[in-house]
Amino acid sequence: MRVTFLGTAAARPTVRRNVSAIHLQREGEHFLFDCGEGTQRQMMRYGTGFAIDDIFFSHLHADHFLGVIGLLRTMGLQDRSEPIRLWCSRGSEGILRQAVNLGVERVPFAVSITGLEPGDDVVREGYRIHPFATDHRMKSLGYAVIEDERLGRFDPERAREMGIPEGPLWGRLHRGEAIEVDGRTVTAEDLVGPSRPGRKVVYTGDTKPSDSIVEVARGADLLIHEATFVEEEADRARATGHSTAREAARVGERAGALRLALTHISPRYADDPRRLEREARKVFPEAIIARDGLVIEVPYPA
Repeated sequence: MRVTFLGTAAARPTVRRNVSAIHLQREGEHFLFDCGEGTQRQMMRYGTGFAIDDIFFSHLHADHFLGVIGLLRTMGLQDRSEPIRLWCSRGSEGILRQAVNLGVERVPFAVSITGLEPGDDVVREGYRIHPFATDHRMKSLGYAVIEDERLGRFDPERAREMGIPEGPLWGRLHRGEAIEVDGRTVTAEDLVGPSRPGRKVVYTGDTKPSDSIVEVARGADLLIHEATFVEEEADRARATGHSTAREAARVGERAGALRLALTHISPRYADDPRRLEREARKVFPEAIIARDGLVIEVPYPA
């Protein structure tokens, strides 16, 4: 998996940061999580391309969804014909539909809009996208991209020792099937190790810290958590439905996440954004502050 941060600012763009948008590539599939104004230009700037299959919106505050208006029209001007799927919190579909249909132009491809409740997993081959409840000023969702468990490691040397010819029989054993070789039955247990975990990437969107996020992010390879304020602004964070960098770090620590990326940074820290990183690292040493254009590769667990 590859995660590209297209917009890491809170509320409004700054000179160095655009508003919220994250691109995730998994194998040959491409997703956006949120699509603030100007996202299409960020996609050109950072080379993600426009071959997006799905856009998942955490909530419909303007800085998280207004960019979809221009993005869809640009796709239309590029003669896109493939459908695109938009996902949002159930009950928000009408607002999103108005944005999609704004103006006189109509895009020349199908646009589906689906409302989700927490736990309404979008299940695909080899993975699922799990929406979960977050705690913001309006109905909002976070999303976890969770891969299925992988097959265990196949032992080719042992297979040769057992006289099993290389080819389709190896594949059948690796998939868990028993085979017949020279009148004897060989089972997968003889040659295949225990199943291995897939990868997990969790994006919170805008939210206060919560126990539910800790549970969803348990063991995540990458947790992307908003960190709008520093700790001395904790009262303002609570009043506006946001988190401090320290609170985000505490969520990552409790969840046992491998890495933590802080995003949704208030413009008030434009001159010293590392201030939030320093605060978070006192709790979670692996925390980093995301910047526009940052790319994080998420490898398979060892």
